[in-house]
Parts: sequence; structure tokens; C-alpha cells
Amino acid sequence: MPDYAVLAVFIPTFFFVSITPGMCMTLAMTLGMSIGVRRTLWMMIGELVGVAIVAIAAVLGVASIMLNYPQMFDILKWVGGAYLCYIGINMWRARGKMAVIDGQQVNTRRLSLVSQGFITAIANPKGWAFMISLLPPFITLDKPVAPQLFVLLGIIMVTESLSMLAYASGGKSLRLFLSRGDNIRWMNRIAGSLMLLVGIWLALG
Repeated sequence: MPDYAVLAVFIPTFFFVSITPGMCMTLAMTLGMSIGVRRTLWMMIGELVGVAIVAIAAVLGVASIMLNYPQMFDILKWVGGAYLCYIGINMWRARGKMAVIDGQQVNTRRLSLVSQGFITAIANPKGWAFMISLLPPFITLDKPVAPQLFVLLGIIMVTESLSMLAYASGGKSLRLFLSRGDNIRWMNRIAGSLMLLVGIWLALG
């Protein structure tokens, strides 16, 4: 287990990085606005699995493979970005009752939502850079690595979950505001624009 002094530094550091707006948080807010917090939880599961894989890879040194073979990473980024852009375009094309508020223009199947979160987390270059640069220094080599990684991973999962819930809840509040009167079309366009932004960000980041 990491020293308490190490945890005292790691917890606030990761919290501020996690709560900062990024691809995963923007996706959580967008889905919270379009399909609600409950369904967005499935995306969060995929994102958490992706973040866990990235964290473990960073500690165990597997991330060096991705750095030595950037072509694999670039392909994954472009595929994920194109997928999110496709969803954003569908949101933009929504009209009136066919808006995302009824869940018609967003694929709300659980597997699809999980894959959205997973791809965004795995193909997030900032996530890889952060994990590679931050996590290894918090691991003490003269102690068993597994217990230390388990504790740090637990902190990461809790922090990411709380941050995404906060963003998704904010998106839901925005949805309730925009759904009044004849604002559904604007909600579609805002959600679609955010999704397109995340897709472009993912592909070009």
C-alpha cells in the first residue's frame, strides 16, 4: 500500500485533473443532456474500464509499446473519433419529436454506450500522457507493486465516477431547461455539436 504521505499528494492531484473538462467529461455531459443520467451510467462503465486499462498499462510499462508503435494508436483514435462524429451528425439532423430527448437519435443500447466510453478513454492521448507521467512516480519499487496499484486504481475509479456523475447531472439539468417550449431542436444541436467536438478532439488530439 502507498504511504499516507504519497496518498495525501496523489488524491488532490488526480481529483483536479479528473474534474477538469476533457473528452470523457464532455461525453458524460452530452449524454446526460441527451439520454439522462441513468443511461449514461453505461457509458461510464466503459470509460472506467478503459481508464483502468490505461492506468495498469502505464504502471506495468505496456504503454511503451503504444509509444513505439504510434500507428496503432492513431488508427484507434480516428475510428473512435469518426464514430462519435457520426453520432453528433445524427443529433444535428434530429427534428422536433424525433429529438434525443426521446432517445431516438442516439444508440442507447447498453453495449453501444459502454463501447463509446471505452473507446474514448482508451484513445484519449491526454489520458495516456497523464497516466504515464503521473502514476509511476507514486509507485515505490521496494514494495509489492500489486497492492499499491490496487489502492491507486481504487482512488482513480472513485474520482472519475464522481466527476462524470457531476458532469452528467449538469447535462441533465441543461436538458430540462432546453426541453421547455420549442427548444428541443436547440438541445439536439448543442448535444450534437458537443459530440462532434469530442469526436474531432479525439481524432486530432
